[in-house]
This record gives sequence, structure tokens and C-alpha cells, in this order.
Amino acid sequence: MKILFVVSEVEPLAKTGGLADVAAALPKALAALGHDVRIALPLYRQLDRAAASLAPTPIRLPVRLGTQTLEGRVWSGHLPGSQVTVYAIEQEALYDRDGLYGLHGRDHPDNLERFSFFSQAALCLLPQLSWRPEVVHCHDWQAALAAAHLKFGASSREPWCAGIPAVLTIHNLSYQGVFPKSRWAATQLPDAAFSLNGLEFYDQINCLKGGIVSAARLTTVSPTYAREIQTPQFGWGLEGLLRARAKALTGILNGIDVDEWNPATDRHLAATYTAQRLAGKAACKQAVQQRLHLAPRNDLLIGMVQRLVDQKGIDIVLGAMEELMALPVQLAVLGTGEPAYHRALEQLAKRHPDRVSVTLAFDHPLAHQIEAGADAFLMASKFEPCGLNQMYSMRYGTVPIVKRVGGLADTVADLDDPSDAPTGFVFEEHAPQALLAVARRALALFRDRAAWTRLIKRGMRQDFSWRRSAQAYVRVYQQARAPRAGHRRVTRRR
Repeated sequence: MKILFVVSEVEPLAKTGGLADVAAALPKALAALGHDVRIALPLYRQLDRAAASLAPTPIRLPVRLGTQTLEGRVWSGHLPGSQVTVYAIEQEALYDRDGLYGLHGRDHPDNLERFSFFSQAALCLLPQLSWRPEVVHCHDWQAALAAAHLKFGASSREPWCAGIPAVLTIHNLSYQGVFPKSRWAATQLPDAAFSLNGLEFYDQINCLKGGIVSAARLTTVSPTYAREIQTPQFGWGLEGLLRARAKALTGILNGIDVDEWNPATDRHLAATYTAQRLAGKAACKQAVQQRLHLAPRNDLLIGMVQRLVDQKGIDIVLGAMEELMALPVQLAVLGTGEPAYHRALEQLAKRHPDRVSVTLAFDHPLAHQIEAGADAFLMASKFEPCGLNQMYSMRYGTVPIVKRVGGLADTVADLDDPSDAPTGFVFEEHAPQALLAVARRALALFRDRAAWTRLIKRGMRQDFSWRRSAQAYVRVYQQARAPRAGHRRVTRRR
């Protein structure tokens, strides 16, 4: 099949979170199955042009945004480590700035225009390539307008694209791209699309909703999350629409790139290791303690590599921390996010300089080093569509401590769960005391080196490769090409 990915970030070219990991690993897995996959993404200032061997092409893309026309320029290259073609769409006024989506915790004010341009440009690119995909796979709200254009605008504005079905993957429903209706002209969609059965959402523009009503098929990144988002607790106001489209919705657990995340070959580590030869893991712990200025003790070293935002449960981590510091525990945090959490974590590190390390950055090598050097990995998320770090952790012999939610529930079996082979520790309640209780359970097992080693090895034997998930996506693409089903009109209670 010919498949175009329309996505706002791809690792290692440009990244803020797990979306970038999926957007790199899934195309590689699909290509390994014999499919022709190509990726369109914006050419941000910080995009690593050298990594993708990007070179300018003669292709120019004039795109309307309201009353103005902006021109995009296309660069072409390949996803590192593969033959997957990458098209990076340059538009200096929109993308030549710091921050993919915003800066210092605030969104760029023109994000609607930025990603409307991108979504349209990705479709306008196709006729100039003389390459017609059988499916356009859109990811999250930043690309959802491409699906809306395929439904509402492609047949009249861009006949080349008419009839191409879209698949929309919802990586995180809480980010929907909601904007005032006064900016409707920036979408370049017909006025009829601003309706209950289009992008209208309580008299505002909702880009993600536009993708949900437009795509032939919908996916989320874990089976549990697919069920959760149909409930008021996790639906963020779109649960009714998602229940109406339930027959078109599939939860497919993300995989991980087992070549990139492999402790036996990882070039970022102080020492490599396998489940059969674990000595290198101890060397990795010593190296990460030294790099982060943590005391060289055999405390339970807990890693956290994530966005520092409310979703990730930083509130209960901070609430539990003083009591946690009374235990033989160290904490290594890597990530960026909300300024208030930055300040609170930095203050915590100042109070406990040999016990807590906080690195407020995106540092890919350090992420690998923490995954390898930590004894346990904490994910206290209020909700977690899939999560990748718990899978990276198990592959690196780092025991996950997670809240039972979304993809965390689908991938980590609790030590006390009699129904499955345990791979980590799971807690239920979103509260500091629940986090403390599970940390104490982990610490108790950590003192039993034989039992802890058995848990490590069981996690390292898990198969989280992308092949099975890629095959599931192929089935979804095939369903998208079939006559469309699962559409029902939307009704809303006011």
C-alpha cells in the first residue's frame, strides 16, 4: 500500500513527546512489511536537517489562509536508519521560531494558521509528486485538518486528492486544537463544515473533532484508552461523538523501536548488557549517578523521563516526595513542561542535592542513560493513552511503577496480580499516599536481590516490537479503503 503520514513531529528530527517516537517507528515497521510509506512534517527551526539528509526540491506550495496566500518550500530526505521518504515543508513565517507548538509553557498564538497551512500543504504536495497514496494517516489535532479537507474540500479544491480516505490516530485526546470561530477563514474549509457534524464545538473551532467526524477510521494508541475516551471521565467533551463512531474506532497498542532501544547495542550507555549478562546495568547506574551528581549509593534509583505537565501526575509526585526522601531512594527527572512544576522540582533538588536530580531539557542520550541506569521507572499519570517509557524500561531491565490507566494498564502486570506474570508495580488511586505505598512495595522487593532480578528478567523478555502493531494498522488501512461505515450523526445535550 501507499501511505502518507501527516504528522507534526518525528524522532529524531523534531520531538516533544511520544508522538514523535511513534511517527518514526511505525513507518519503519510498515516499510519492513513492504509498504510505501512517506512522511510530511513541518520544517521547524530546530528540525535536524542533517539527520534526515534533507535537501531542497523545486516544489513550491501556495496555500491560502483566509485572505492571504503563503508559499511553502519542500525539502526531501529519508528517516534516519531507513528508506522512508520524508518531506519537510518550509514556511519561515510559520515555523522558523523556537518551540514546535509554543514557548515557556504557552502555545504560539497562531497555531491554527500554522497547522492549517501544514495540513493543506501536505495534500497540495501530492499532485506535484505524481504519487497518490491509498490512505492519508493523520496524527492528533495538528494534522486533523488534513482529514477534514479530504472530506469537505478536496473534491472541489484539489481533485487529485478526491476519494482518498483518512485514518486519524488520537494520541492524546486532551489536546484538541480549539480556537475562536472568528478565525474560521484560516481553516480554508467551506462554511458548511462549521456545524454540529463538522468542526463546530460549542460555538468554537475544534480541529480534532473535525478529524474525528471526517476520517474513515479512527485509532487510539491502546485498547484501554479506546474504551476510556468514550466515557465522561476521559472523553474531554467528545465522548458522545466517539461513542457514535465506536464501530470505526480501534485501539492499537504502540510498539517501540527495538533497534533504537536495545541495551545490548545502545551507543549512549556506559556499558551494554542483556538479560543473560546484567553486569553492565550496574555500570550504567554508577555512570548516571556520577553524571547527575547523585550519591554513589545502592539506593533505589527511580527515573522519570516525561513532559512535566499536569497529565503526568507531577502533583502527587511532589506531594509524596518529602516522605519518599525519608526512604533509601534517589530520583532522576528529565523533561520540560509547566513552569510551576519546573520551579517546584528545582527547589526539591536544591533541598536534596545528592538524592534528587532535575534536568529541564530534552536530552535524547540522557533519556537512554536514565532508562538503563535507573532501578525503577515512575509513571504516575492521571491518564496515559499508551505510554512508551514503561516499555523502554522493561526492555532495559528497569522495573516500571505505574498507575493503572490507559496503555499502562495494558502493558504492566502488578507483582501481586495472580492472573498474569508480573512485570512491575501498579497503583490505583491518584493520591500521594497511594504512590508512597507502591514505592514502599518496590523498595521491599529491591532489597531481595534474587526476586528483583527475576522481575527484571521477566520484563526484558516481553515483546513490544512494532511488527504486530504495524500489521494491525494495515488492517485498519484496508478497512478505510472499503465502503465507509460507522458514521452516525452527532447529537448534543445542551
